Amino acid sequence: MFRQITEARMNDIHIKYDEHSGLKSIIAIHNTRRGPSLGGCRFIPYPSFDDAVTDAIRLAQGMSYKAALAGLDLGGGKSVIMMPEGDFDRTELFSAFGRFVDELGGRYITAIDSGTGVSDMDIIATQTRHVSCTSASGNPAPSTARGVYYGILSTLKVHKGFGNTLKGMTLAVQGLGNVGYALCQLLHRDGARLVVSDIDDDKVEQCIREFGARGVNPAEIHSTPCDIFSPCGLGGILNEQTIDQLQCGAVAGSANNQLLTPECGEQLFNRGILYAPDYLINAGGLIFVAMMHARKSNEELNHRIKGIGETLLQVFRRQQQQQEPVNRIADQMAEAMLFGDEIRQLTA
Repeated sequence: MFRQITEARMNDIHIKYDEHSGLKSIIAIHNTRRGPSLGGCRFIPYPSFDDAVTDAIRLAQGMSYKAALAGLDLGGGKSVIMMPEGDFDRTELFSAFGRFVDELGGRYITAIDSGTGVSDMDIIATQTRHVSCTSASGNPAPSTARGVYYGILSTLKVHKGFGNTLKGMTLAVQGLGNVGYALCQLLHRDGARLVVSDIDDDKVEQCIREFGARGVNPAEIHSTPCDIFSPCGLGGILNEQTIDQLQCGAVAGSANNQLLTPECGEQLFNRGILYAPDYLINAGGLIFVAMMHARKSNEELNHRIKGIGETLLQVFRRQQQQQEPVNRIADQMAEAMLFGDEIRQLTA
């Protein structure tokens, strides 16, 4: 764990076990230089405590980079709750988690993530004010989808030389949860041809009916011939094996931690596949949460979400100039914002 903390340049990690509720939770705070850490609460089964810690650390680091490139006065954090085996009381569990968040005194603000929803945030809000995505503030998924949509347009501008329309383009969307489905709505509206997959057959059938999509097996979606592959499920989809099987010109989707390792970014670069860094293109949800928490206007929210596409173009321009993997360029830009003084001291 300490090696991971050092390599990720984490501020701190907090661990909580509550015997009464069965809560086993980790809050990872990566960086608070720009402001309090903000990031969702993930509630899924984990094979082990070490796996949960690894997930929290990677996600928290991504949130710091995401907030920095989005120009937000926030740091990055993330929490995970290990899903209990057998029966449990969800209200008791999330109440205990809310008390855990409150103990940190505002250094971490939680929100929804995989496995959690608005009703869970409402429970947490009975114990702490350091929570967003409640029924009073709304769901960030549509904002995440819109940010990915603008990012896809920017990706096409670089990949195809145009980016005003998706008409006639084929996009393969992996994962049809709240964000993936909302993204499909936007892509279909713009005239894109859709190939979709999900472990839930009903969601695939819904997209076939509503958008004229073609459904494929989840194990085949990444190797489907398309213009853009859009991962919108869990992370790690881009690994040594799947990257070799890609039949697309670009990857642009909402999933966090799409690259299994940083070296996978170099593999994409060597194959000539353009990659939209996940923590940049999927920042719309974070922007929504930040704007709602700060009580900003919808006009400012929309302006910042559209800015995702412009920031992505800046990253692509630097990549073309420096001829390095896109993920490395984006990391360098984010780290300069987060650790600028430290970096200058080390290179002086």
